[in-house]
Amino acid sequence: MVTLDRLINVLSGYGVRPLASVPTRDAELHSVVVHDPAEPTVSVGDAVLAVGVRDLSRAVGLAIAAQAVVVLVHDPGDSASDVREVATTAAEHGVTVLVVDSAVSWSQVCGVVYGLVLEGGEAESGRGPSDLFALADAIASTVEGQVTIEDRLSRVVAYSSLQQGADPARLDTILGRRVSEPVRKLFEQRGVFRHLATSDEPLFVAPSPEHGLRGRMVAGVRAGRELLGSVWVTCDEPLTGARLRELRDGAEAVALHLLRSRVSADLERQVESELVVELLDGTPDAAAVCGKLGLPPETFRVVALQAHADDERHAAVLLAYDRATTGFGWSRPGRSTLFGNTVYTLLPCGDDPTPARDWVDELVRALPAHVTVSAGIGGVCELSELPAGKREAEECLALHVTQPHRAPVEYDEAWHEILLQRLRTAAEAGRQPTRGPIVELTRHDAAHNTRYVATLRAWLETQGDLGAAAATLDVHPNTVRYRMRRISELVKWDLDDPRTRLALLIALAASE
Repeated sequence: MVTLDRLINVLSGYGVRPLASVPTRDAELHSVVVHDPAEPTVSVGDAVLAVGVRDLSRAVGLAIAAQAVVVLVHDPGDSASDVREVATTAAEHGVTVLVVDSAVSWSQVCGVVYGLVLEGGEAESGRGPSDLFALADAIASTVEGQVTIEDRLSRVVAYSSLQQGADPARLDTILGRRVSEPVRKLFEQRGVFRHLATSDEPLFVAPSPEHGLRGRMVAGVRAGRELLGSVWVTCDEPLTGARLRELRDGAEAVALHLLRSRVSADLERQVESELVVELLDGTPDAAAVCGKLGLPPETFRVVALQAHADDERHAAVLLAYDRATTGFGWSRPGRSTLFGNTVYTLLPCGDDPTPARDWVDELVRALPAHVTVSAGIGGVCELSELPAGKREAEECLALHVTQPHRAPVEYDEAWHEILLQRLRTAAEAGRQPTRGPIVELTRHDAAHNTRYVATLRAWLETQGDLGAAAATLDVHPNTVRYRMRRISELVKWDLDDPRTRLALLIALAASE
């Protein structure tokens, strides 16, 4: 099931906008109807695609006749008065009008809408996108060359099966799942990526023997004005005639597949995210939710992760979430959600935190070098303990943010630091005392340029060992003995009482 709100949110990325404000977005969509200009009537359905209609009033009339919730129509450029009149009529009949940018073709709109409405209910069962590898083979057979399909970041999405005679650059690209850095820099120098960003015309890339590169013909893959990726064909000279037309047609087919793939992945991410949130918040049906996620009913660790880049406010964490939910290679061990600026991932993991640490390291390596990552790994927990695991991961993350030089913080190793932080937070939750031994010593140090607070801390942390405390302070043991005697004269306490010493340590931690 897909709601109108979901349809609008996804289509907004493809140049589609509501004609007017949408009064309700929770209507469910179960069917799609495509208007046939040769037919005088339209079938009943929830979403109407007004193909060939350039009049808003006509499109709304079709939607009313179809008892539809929403109608999509290409932007007709009507006057403001006409738009208001049509919007009023549509609202009276409960119809939402979505205007499609003129640069977006109906084939692309159909691919997205059909993928959302008709396949949305199957996302939870794990149905994946169409087979791009089969499409790569089909294009390769028509253009008579080896084919690679890549996304906008030069990562391999699919490739044709024929490898005989493949040059080293192609083999490196397939094995590494992305274009190697030297070849990518060569393409940048030759203006290949600039051409793909600005032109729909296929481009011939001349051979480069020093890079192990034969000739290439590349065509951009677009959804409206947005570049989704590219199709590359190995060839020794520019394609012409029928082969060039086949490449153009193949790029259009790839665009539809990538759109459907994006929609499918987006829906699966939504379902996965909601289920992960259920587990992290705590649910009595944890075992059933875990089964829906395809995770074994084992122990888990929660990983909390944030990513930052100097010139990008949200892009880094979105990229990290994309990596976490698309996996590394062909498998994905965990399940993730994005909440605010933090990615939370559930990882099946035993007492050994190494798999969780390796997972974080692998994700960091998959991100661009300019992205900074902070991460916290919670302790091992049962399904019912996941809310506590989430809090532990958040506390470890907060510790890593303040100490970015260290490795991602693991609860197993940093539990004592976390405990002190909890005690510090608890102490700070109430009103800070204006009296007491630590406050009095702090005032005395400020007024007389003494180091009594530091001496007391060293003495407590070394459990009263004068020699160890002196080494910490880099003074003589007699100096520590003298200071402790003066401290006892200034404030009244019983340092033989272990509860007093514990309270003093907590007070010192809270004052840091």
